[in-house]
Amino acid sequence: MITFIPLTGFLGAGKTTTMTTAALALQEKGHRVAVITNDQGVELVDTHLVRSKLDSVAEVTGGCFCCKFEDLVEAVVALTESDGVDTVIAEAVGSCTDLQATVVRPLRRYYGENMVVAPLTTVVDPLRHRAFDRAAQRGEPESDLSYLFRQQLTEADVIAVNKLDTITADQAEELLLGLRKQYGDAGVVGYSATTGEGVGTLLDAWEAPAGNHAVDLDVDYDRYAAAEAQLAWMNQELELTAAGEEFDVTAWARTVLEHLSGWAAENGAVIGHAKLSVHTGDGEFAKLSLVEAGAPPTEDRALAVAAADARAVINARVACEPQALDRAVADAVSTADQATGTRSSATSPVSFKPGYPRPVHRLAPAGA
Repeated sequence: MITFIPLTGFLGAGKTTTMTTAALALQEKGHRVAVITNDQGVELVDTHLVRSKLDSVAEVTGGCFCCKFEDLVEAVVALTESDGVDTVIAEAVGSCTDLQATVVRPLRRYYGENMVVAPLTTVVDPLRHRAFDRAAQRGEPESDLSYLFRQQLTEADVIAVNKLDTITADQAEELLLGLRKQYGDAGVVGYSATTGEGVGTLLDAWEAPAGNHAVDLDVDYDRYAAAEAQLAWMNQELELTAAGEEFDVTAWARTVLEHLSGWAAENGAVIGHAKLSVHTGDGEFAKLSLVEAGAPPTEDRALAVAAADARAVINARVACEPQALDRAVADAVSTADQATGTRSSATSPVSFKPGYPRPVHRLAPAGA
């Protein structure tokens, strides 16, 4: 019997880090664990990072699990047959919602004889939650992105507040209590996927009954689509060559994201996330990420070496027009080239806006 653990949550919440940390913890308990990443585009930075830590990894690209349901099932089957895994953790696209009806219930109905589907878990960034919450407290009209964020919380069996190491203990207690009061049918846990503190409470929550399984989410799909369409999505590859002998790989990546962060802050563009990996010829790579306009990038995997040449991959999800994101990234790359003595050549700009979500299945709760 396979255990399938579905994760959702807004862009930048730390789903991939949560998935990886949890998978390693489950392996220590004797489980054979695989993970599945998911994105609207292709060539995912996160997949490379996960593969550096775990053996069994797959990805579903070109759409969310709800619209690529059969691809998700095929990935699960392939992992279990080829790698003999007993547990699969899968993270949905960060702009996706309505997963109870479009993924969880269909899996239970059509594959329940061979699969146990764990409680649907929504991963939350406390700082992102605070930003949306403050806008609501000021009486601002609910934006489409805030609407999407709220729907992800409403349908959760488990609300997993990540990054508790980024806020104070008092702030954490207030946030957890507030979420428990507002979303009474969901279990609420707090942890840090980066440090590992509290991850055990998340594993315990996955073994508990799904307390919100009967939720019948009232999703305005036009508004849902509008929220996704606010974000420009870019997945781009670049070939990098040192103008001299070698260049600092991590410094180049940091400069790109610092420039992009400043541009977003100056233009009022919300950053869902921006992730960048730089791969050297010997298989090593650096990976940095950005989840807030005006903030410094985070070094998820630094590489303290210089290289004569390398390949970079940029994944950016920013609330702006695709053409604006293309220009911003091009300017950021040019700035990094000049700062580090690097020449770069890129694939053609590939920024786009996701299409209208059209799930393969949408099932109501049993008895509805």
